[in-house]
Amino acid sequence: MKQPITYELLHIDKNSGARRGVIHTHHGDIQTPVFMPVGTQATVKTMTPEELKEIEAQIILSNTYHLYLRPGNELIKEAGGLHEFMKWDRPILTDSGGFQVFSLGPLRKITEEGVEFKSYLDGSKHFLSPEKVMKIENDLGADIIMAFDECCPYPSTYEYTKQSMERTTRWAKRCKDAHSKKEEQGLFGIIQGGFYKDLRTQSVKDLIKLDFPGYAIGGISVGEPKEKFLDILRYTAPMLPENKPRYLMGVGSPDYLIEAALAGIDMCDCVLPTRVARNGTAMTWQGKKVIRNATYERDFTCLDEECDCYACKNYTKAYIHHLIKNKEILGVRLLSIHNLRFLTKLMERVRIEIENDNLLKFKKEFFKKYGYVEDINE
Repeated sequence: MKQPITYELLHIDKNSGARRGVIHTHHGDIQTPVFMPVGTQATVKTMTPEELKEIEAQIILSNTYHLYLRPGNELIKEAGGLHEFMKWDRPILTDSGGFQVFSLGPLRKITEEGVEFKSYLDGSKHFLSPEKVMKIENDLGADIIMAFDECCPYPSTYEYTKQSMERTTRWAKRCKDAHSKKEEQGLFGIIQGGFYKDLRTQSVKDLIKLDFPGYAIGGISVGEPKEKFLDILRYTAPMLPENKPRYLMGVGSPDYLIEAALAGIDMCDCVLPTRVARNGTAMTWQGKKVIRNATYERDFTCLDEECDCYACKNYTKAYIHHLIKNKEILGVRLLSIHNLRFLTKLMERVRIEIENDNLLKFKKEFFKKYGYVEDINE
């Protein structure tokens, strides 16, 4: 059977173990490591597909849970799938909706069969099983789709985490059996196990046996201290197959993206760049700048001298400050364009540094410039 997703390893940084590669999909190649902008509702907030291409977005992510609730997977299927619906001709990844469902807390009930939950929109009852999630994701038609999993909150007991991890494995098997477009969409399994290394090891072993075309690490970056995040990331990532993509879910701050690359991760995603843009914050090569603050009222320089985005080429901090203070949508748009370009540019730089066996040195320089504290364990 022809594989819809393949990974080609191009180079391993001899000083750090970070990897440089390319993921081949039906909608084009993805140079890795890569940051994926999140388009929850089939749109990256305030951005057009053309603008996403201008900032060099290679792949975007959409949310199964939200698109199932509205406008509905059947409608999107009728439109020709997500690519046609949103006019994006590059790769798309859809998550399984697991994280969103499990974050509903008392509004949901987990059983072996699946999850019953109430819609946050109107309180209506819904049920998602691994089979139903596969039907939804097959209808949406993304290049990469995720298995339905249970994401444990932090902290969780060993007993609960073990039960959850084992259920996630059983659900992964059901997802693989129900996946009807195996030659068109690559189904990734999701490693769980919380912050217990023996459970992470077991999850990796069990899911590798199921032979997915790619693997994600879930259940970290969920509110735990950074040292715990790094410990589990660095423990889990090297156990994943070298010849398949490795995806770390829900990571988008510059320090975490660099740490992910150093751990051998290929793909990351997060809503962070557009979320902080809506709060009036710019990510720059000199650190975060809260443009809504009064200090920028008469600052007639661009957001970042090292950036090549549309906002930096054409507008000043003073103008964007004015837009944000007056709640003008253009201000949010300009900051979103800039923040997304900053992260895609950062990953371009990370790829170059890996090729030059230099990512560890680059990390030290970048962290000092950005204002991050070095990891004390290094």
